[in-house]
Amino acid sequence: MSAMDAKTVLSTERVIQAMDQVNVSSFLDSWGPEEVIQVYDPITQMQGVLVIDNTALGPGKGGIRISSTVTPLEVFRLARAMTWKCSLAGIPFGGAKSGIRADPYTINKLKYVEEFARKVAPSTPSRYIAAPDMNVGEKEIATFVDTVGDLQAATGKPSKLGGIPHELGTTGFGVGVALETAFEMIGDSIGLPSDLADTRVVIQGFGNVGLWIAKYLENKGAKIVALNDYWGTIYNIEGIDISKAEKHAYATSEKSSIKNYKQGTVLGRDAILGIDCDIFVPCAVGDVINEGTWPSIKAKMIVEGANNATRPISERQLFENGVVIIPDFLANAGGVIGSYVEYKNGNEEEAFAMIESKIKKNTELVVRDAMDRKLTPRQVALEIAQTRVLDAMEKQGRGRQ
Repeated sequence: MSAMDAKTVLSTERVIQAMDQVNVSSFLDSWGPEEVIQVYDPITQMQGVLVIDNTALGPGKGGIRISSTVTPLEVFRLARAMTWKCSLAGIPFGGAKSGIRADPYTINKLKYVEEFARKVAPSTPSRYIAAPDMNVGEKEIATFVDTVGDLQAATGKPSKLGGIPHELGTTGFGVGVALETAFEMIGDSIGLPSDLADTRVVIQGFGNVGLWIAKYLENKGAKIVALNDYWGTIYNIEGIDISKAEKHAYATSEKSSIKNYKQGTVLGRDAILGIDCDIFVPCAVGDVINEGTWPSIKAKMIVEGANNATRPISERQLFENGVVIIPDFLANAGGVIGSYVEYKNGNEEEAFAMIESKIKKNTELVVRDAMDRKLTPRQVALEIAQTRVLDAMEKQGRGRQ
């Protein structure tokens, strides 16, 4: 075997090991997933996975993320969250998600997205409609639809392509609506200040979601006492001026990190979990509130801007300690609601109006029922979402056996 052949074999083995980190059959259940597609491009060494979870309500909807830790299991969990999110939001999409396994700071992202698009094109847009997600924005989505050759293959496109970019803050706006609605309903009963303007808020993550929820809350008078990103945390008990901090949003290096905001104390990245506050809004990666971190949480309310931010056991522990969690697939549905408006050729004004209307209505429904039945909001929201999906499956003759 030549040195070149040996190198090719070794490279192939590494790809197999990376992509085969979980037995797909281990997460199959009666809801899905319907398809798990793993792809690889030998030239760029792009490794990707697409999970189409459930299409009973419509084509699978879900973003593309780029991360060095992407696994099929992670993408499946996100796809399942999209199944419930679209169902609860009352829009005609199913659940899906995709991921590219790579370091977003060292690759040519547009080239990787282009190759991923080529591989999954047969599934778009009939069964999968893409969107921005972690480390993927409107530029990458423009590349995706251009490669597929169909503007309906993704939402979150640049405005010049008829899109409603997520950079407009649709997801963060929706998180703000959910937070404010829940606060008005149960704030007093769980020990929060009587006025939102008197609350201290901590936001984990300062990108597409974190920046816009920070702006929303600052406009309401709330005090943002801490922000963080990959490189560190900034803390100021008197509140952070978001208009000045904004230049550090979407940081791609330590040099541009929020830790360089001058008016505050610099702390470690993970220190943000233990900062004393009234409301905590995780807007970064999943599983940040887990068995090891939940005891450090000092907030009375958690509003999930990130997907899968809280592990189930930790949520139960927090609930038993009087902490209310507004779940991801309720709170952060603004992005997918905005995507639906784009999909049916609506405009930005229509998108924000629909986001406010749907998330306010759903938050009121879920929180009221949860308090009446002494359940977590997630339990109630999941019950509603699952019922809608099951009804659709049964009408199509594929209900649970």
